[in-house]
Amino acid sequence: MRVLIVDDEHLARALLREHLAAHADVEIAGECANGFEAVKAIAELRPDLVFLDIQMPKLDGFEVVALAGAATRYVFVTAYDQFALRAFEVHALDYLLKPFGRERLDAALAHARERLHGPGAAAAREDDGRAARAVADEAADEKARRQGPLTRVLIRDGARVHVVDAAAIDYIEAQDDYVAICAGGKRWLKSQRLSDLERQLDAQSFLRVHRSYIVRVGAIVRIEPAGRDSHCAVLRDGARIPVSRSGYQKVRALLD
Repeated sequence: MRVLIVDDEHLARALLREHLAAHADVEIAGECANGFEAVKAIAELRPDLVFLDIQMPKLDGFEVVALAGAATRYVFVTAYDQFALRAFEVHALDYLLKPFGRERLDAALAHARERLHGPGAAAAREDDGRAARAVADEAADEKARRQGPLTRVLIRDGARVHVVDAAAIDYIEAQDDYVAICAGGKRWLKSQRLSDLERQLDAQSFLRVHRSYIVRVGAIVRIEPAGRDSHCAVLRDGARIPVSRSGYQKVRALLD
């Protein structure tokens, strides 16, 4: 079993490495000290299991899971018990509360072996993947309600992670199962439904003006007729975004 250790504390990584050394079937594929490194390492090393801290610089543990996806499995390792429910909602295999002993780690590894390599492991991974995607949608909505609108959008590009300030976004376009996020003349693709992202953005700053487009209100220069009963939004960068009839009413109501 190939594992990755992710924790911003050197001593915590060293202790976990020491405990894991007692297991002949465990290979430590790498170590990371922050969330950005973790997303890159998961994409490149493809570990079977990640021991993942939650509160870290740059990206927290849950953001790492959201970006890295369900191709690997996770055991959260943290000093805080208030994240336990959320950890199991994203289908973590276990939740180790610091400080933990060798026996507790052994139990977590035994559980991981069963889920990864035991009878029915393939079916369990498939079921967990479907459930995790459903829970991720619910968790995104709950996070939006609990923490307020998104202030930044995280976009995975292979092993890299781009962080785009919401205030810098000009518009967002739906493209099948992806969205194209356009900001400052750059364009990034993110695996997410437009309706999901719409719910997470500030409704006072972003408008769904068309079934395929969300526009930041501050980026609109003017609304022009584009034909009989149709309009388009002209943005500061010169982009012309189609505006539906209902979208036109929403723009008028917000700008008037």
